[in-house]
Amino acid sequence: MQFLPGYSVLLVDDTGVERLSDLRKEKRLAFLADMDQLGEAVERASRRTDAAFRRINLEILGNTDGFLHAHIWPRYDWEPPDLVHMPVWLYPHTKWTAPQHILGPQHTPLREAIAEELDRLRSAA
Repeated sequence: MQFLPGYSVLLVDDTGVERLSDLRKEKRLAFLADMDQLGEAVERASRRTDAAFRRINLEILGNTDGFLHAHIWPRYDWEPPDLVHMPVWLYPHTKWTAPQHILGPQHTPLREAIAEELDRLRSAA
């Protein structure tokens, strides 16, 4: 769902891994480095495409899905005043299910901008 455009999910490459602490130290650090890199790419692309971009929220929760993953949430000044400073999870159910927020062709420019930023970050490393 793209009610906050640029939302991304980082998945672990082994679906049997339930939590960060299940990984050996080097794999754990690699996952966190990937989360950092994706977060920076989403931040750069979101800042470039929307002047109201505020910040990135990075989350590893693990309360619902039984596999390691991280949420990358761009946050914007245009969000409702009662939610802009709150966790994304407090958004009403309608935002999570509205057809206009389903990932689709309208999100291609931002998705491509995120991919470009990931390529830049990889080539700079």
